[in-house]
Amino acid sequence: MRGEISAIFGGKKVELRETARAVTPFGGLVVFVEFLRRVGFAEQVRGAMPFELKSPNAIPAVETYTAFVISVVVGARRFAQTGLMKADQALQRVLGMKRFPSDDTIRNLFKRFSQGAVYRFYSVLWGWQLERLEPRAEGWSLDLDSVVFERYGRQQGARKGHNPKKHGRPSHHPLLAVLAECHFILHGWLRSGNCGAARGAVEFLKEALALLRQRHRLRIVRADSGFFEDGLLSFLEERQLNYIVVARLTRWLKRQAAQIQQWRALDDNYAVGEFRLQLYGWEQQRRFVVIRERVQEDKASLGRKLLDLPGYTFRLFVTNSLQTPEEVWRDYNQRADVENRIAELKYDLAADDFCLQEFFATEAAFCAILLLFNLLGEFQRATAMKGYRQPATLRTQVFLCGAVLGRAGHRIVLHLSESWGGLSQRKPLLDNLLLYRFSTSPKLEIGQIIPP
Repeated sequence: MRGEISAIFGGKKVELRETARAVTPFGGLVVFVEFLRRVGFAEQVRGAMPFELKSPNAIPAVETYTAFVISVVVGARRFAQTGLMKADQALQRVLGMKRFPSDDTIRNLFKRFSQGAVYRFYSVLWGWQLERLEPRAEGWSLDLDSVVFERYGRQQGARKGHNPKKHGRPSHHPLLAVLAECHFILHGWLRSGNCGAARGAVEFLKEALALLRQRHRLRIVRADSGFFEDGLLSFLEERQLNYIVVARLTRWLKRQAAQIQQWRALDDNYAVGEFRLQLYGWEQQRRFVVIRERVQEDKASLGRKLLDLPGYTFRLFVTNSLQTPEEVWRDYNQRADVENRIAELKYDLAADDFCLQEFFATEAAFCAILLLFNLLGEFQRATAMKGYRQPATLRTQVFLCGAVLGRAGHRIVLHLSESWGGLSQRKPLLDNLLLYRFSTSPKLEIGQIIPP
């Protein structure tokens, strides 16, 4: 079959023909596929998979799960879009799959997950990833945050709750714990949309801390005002963990902040102060750090105004850290980077778009994307990339490369397009993978991660 079109500029005729050769736009994925092979991804998923398919015609669960992960890497944003990869025979050969699962097959895999299966499966995989994460001498900064996933339907757990963009729209309200310095998602829960930010935060942290075990330690735990609750603060103090949490400006805290007499100026616009206070229902006093900012016409302020002190805005933090007030403020400001991680999950990896009717099926897909996010971060460390790159940047700069599948005798050959950077651009990444030393520590067992 032939066809013909004319070029937009110049009007030159372009003849159209078909080819029987397998062509892929994602030839650059060979580097990531080699990384997955070297870390033993397929073996870990196969060993942790909580069920086994018995049908002789069924695609193995590990291949279906891998197909979903690869589909998200290349840009799929719906389950229906994962099925488009069935036409990419070149990528299937690179992965070693005889056939690529349909979108219904991928949906049915996640529908098999119950609450217990999600916990058992992903606990092992998160522990496996943490074993390869080099400890940080000064400890990690753990940032807690929640995010709203809008839903358009009647999925399980989709409830009306806090939704800053689409008021009244049903949603899910996931909870995340992120190790800031290494861009690593330590833990994640999917929750119903009517949950408050701190709902279940203590149990969530127990699971997250159990994953860390003795190999890693935390320097500080940081959270916004949604987590300003006595139960969470008491738990962190019981575990002897330092924390910085934005205080919710209640009437009592506003009154106490207005009564501060000793302010220490940092510059012409900022001053700091502090006080200790035991709020109603608390069993002890806690330290509050106050940042006072002069109102400026040409600059927006994040703080709140107090009627008793016009001309200023105030931000309050509760902390058990021994840092000076300005150090507490600057430390907490580093937490803003967690918003970038959430944006990458939503806009680069479509974490909010893979939704099924069953709640735990949706959570299983959500956790798969969190797992992928960590793998992409480790991939960058293993290939010695300079600086951190967002998933979408990796997709366009590394993974996107036209390639044609061929043979040389009995060997499969993938010809990478030179005009897309070809092998010359990706060979240094492959060489760095060969030099990178992956951890060979034993696989984490389920019993090891249950919190005491």
